[in-house]
Amino acid sequence: MEFQVKSFSELNTTELYEILQLRSEVFVVEQDCVYQDVDFKDQKSLHVFGRKKDRIVAYTRIFKPGDYFDNASIGRVVVAAEERKYGFGHDLMKASIKAVENHFKVDKITISAQVYLKKFYESHGFVKIGEEYLEDGIPHIRMDKN
Repeated sequence: MEFQVKSFSELNTTELYEILQLRSEVFVVEQDCVYQDVDFKDQKSLHVFGRKKDRIVAYTRIFKPGDYFDNASIGRVVVAAEERKYGFGHDLMKASIKAVENHFKVDKITISAQVYLKKFYESHGFVKIGEEYLEDGIPHIRMDKN
């Protein structure tokens, strides 16, 4: 899978629609979590996404240091349910970490991770910082990669 990195203004309407649909499909419907996904943070982030058969199936948004956390950050990590068995989540995280390094010239990254994905993020060099907390009703932990 090849990944693209685009600013908000570089996204075309079809890409934006597919991204918002994927995020809603997973974070709102699959995880049964009512929250405001469209949060006006997309405009200041870079969008990392991968396609399969001309459909966006993997996505993150990344922020430069200071825009979300003190460190650069990766958020809205999502892979379409039917595509997870192919390991695209790992490909997505590698592409997102590389995008942070290439675009922001830093290697310190902070994420707010869903607790059940702790081992997944640890496999990409992230370590747990602090205690669990609720974000949109779902247990999360802060994780940093240095």
